[in-house]
Amino acid sequence: MNANMMKRVAFAVVAIPALLAIVWLGAWWLTGLVALVAILGVHEVYRFATQKGLHPFEGVGLLVAGLAPVGVWLVVGPEQLDVVRYLPFAPLALLALLVMALATRSPDHAPMASVAVTWFGVAYAAVLPSYLIVLRHGGGLGQRSWNGVWLTFFPLVLVWACDTAAMFAGKLLGGPKLAPVVSPGKTWSGTLVGALAAIGVAPGYYALALKPYGVMLEFWQVLAFGAIVGIVGQFGDLAESLLKREAGMKDSSNMIPGHGGVLDRFDSLYFVLPTAAALYRAFGLV
Repeated sequence: MNANMMKRVAFAVVAIPALLAIVWLGAWWLTGLVALVAILGVHEVYRFATQKGLHPFEGVGLLVAGLAPVGVWLVVGPEQLDVVRYLPFAPLALLALLVMALATRSPDHAPMASVAVTWFGVAYAAVLPSYLIVLRHGGGLGQRSWNGVWLTFFPLVLVWACDTAAMFAGKLLGGPKLAPVVSPGKTWSGTLVGALAAIGVAPGYYALALKPYGVMLEFWQVLAFGAIVGIVGQFGDLAESLLKREAGMKDSSNMIPGHGGVLDRFDSLYFVLPTAAALYRAFGLV
């Protein structure tokens, strides 16, 4: 086992039990964790932009990033905030940022790009991970609910299985590259094995962690969930690699031992979490 893999294992030994406890508590504990992840992730997106000579409105972006998970919790939690009532006012945030651009950016300092990347960072690295709160509480599940825990961990476990299998299969089997310009290390063989691993793990997880707690799904739904998560997650990985390649960076940061930055660790989940929430809605779980 190389040094990088040892760091990954050591991090997982600490992080997984902590995440399990926070997801079990749910509510503001989980919202606070997601807000922290959102702020750190958006900061890394803005680092990418800075590398390309852009200047996002970082203070505004980080503030909104921290508030995005809070807004999601107010919608899906006990408050049940009627978000539709407030949607007509959402463009006011864009107008406010345009006024800031007018006051602080000259035409030769890319004001349009500054505004665009500010909101892109929030949408990508703050709104998308906030779907973790939807998975945990979207079905009306309150705090300290094991049903909510295992529903939340279902896509997470499948992503971990997919990533691990893809990494080892790619090294062992080799073969044609999947996207050599974007991610030179990824192969078609690793991608296929990763997706199959997610499909294979899904029925076992369902039988051990979901069905005993009264979560009822058809067998085809379990397999479909595994297949979709296994495929969509790898698109998320490639999308983050595309952003890094544009910025000329190998890792989004060195914050997480053995993993790089927040974007490097959550890249697949940015795509998987909203997809899982949509599938849960389609299956009548949330």
